[in-house]
Amino acid sequence: MAEPLLAITGVTGGIGGRVADRLSRQGCNLRLIARDPAKIDGFPRAELVAGDYDDEASMRQALSGAAAMLFVSGREHVDRLIQHEKVVAAATSAGVRKIVYTSFLGASPEATFTLARQHYQTERFIRSSGAEYVFLRDSLYTDFIPHLVGADGAIRGPAASGRVSFVTRDDIADAVVAVLTTDVFDGQTFDITGPEAITLNEAAAVLTEFAGKTITYVAETEEEAYASRAHYGAPDWEVEGWVTSYQAIAQAEMEVVSNSVETLTFHRPLSVREFLAANPESYAQLTRTSGDASP
Repeated sequence: MAEPLLAITGVTGGIGGRVADRLSRQGCNLRLIARDPAKIDGFPRAELVAGDYDDEASMRQALSGAAAMLFVSGREHVDRLIQHEKVVAAATSAGVRKIVYTSFLGASPEATFTLARQHYQTERFIRSSGAEYVFLRDSLYTDFIPHLVGADGAIRGPAASGRVSFVTRDDIADAVVAVLTTDVFDGQTFDITGPEAITLNEAAAVLTEFAGKTITYVAETEEEAYASRAHYGAPDWEVEGWVTSYQAIAQAEMEVVSNSVETLTFHRPLSVREFLAANPESYAQLTRTSGDASP
């Protein structure tokens, strides 16, 4: 009997690529989906196909025959929720039995972080589709912390003294593989977090140890946060997403620490300190003169 076909989206990104690599090494029957399949490399036994979240027909064709799919949330975009609805509709039309979706910690219609509200709505689309599902509500990426640091060596945002349970993308990928390759966890939602919740001041202190220069955290007011990001010239919805992500930290919406990674993967997730120790390239830019921080 043939192995069920697993469709993986977001393969050229940090989560989808990691998942594809793990499943490929397990010998799974894979179809890897990207807007430009030519950018997918290193999977000689996988089927590479084109699929665009903006194009429901292309996604329906890409998902045809797949038993299950990893639906990696789309990049931040003014129409991301519309794109997500198209992907779910395409999966339904293609007969995909199960959808594993990378959601966000605290996804809710009342979430402070505006983009977490989109994740909640996407979960609703999937629930309404009739497919089996697993929702992995990921915390902020540990990998992203060094990129929050500005040229002045400061992390700035209206997070007050709130805490974040940062999680690595490798731990997320391990969790995805665990729920995608079995039916045991169908119908469940998991908070995917690291082993601890730390403040941004504590994150800055750990970065200081590894980067060899002083990194600080500057708590902004809401007004200061919007003003300090105005020079990016980004659209209002995007700036609001940046600012409200910090405000969600201040509101204790990202301090949840779960045991889901250990439950699903049988290994403990990496702490921020452990990740930095194992991945010096992740903060290499802090040892050089750097430009503006990511918002």
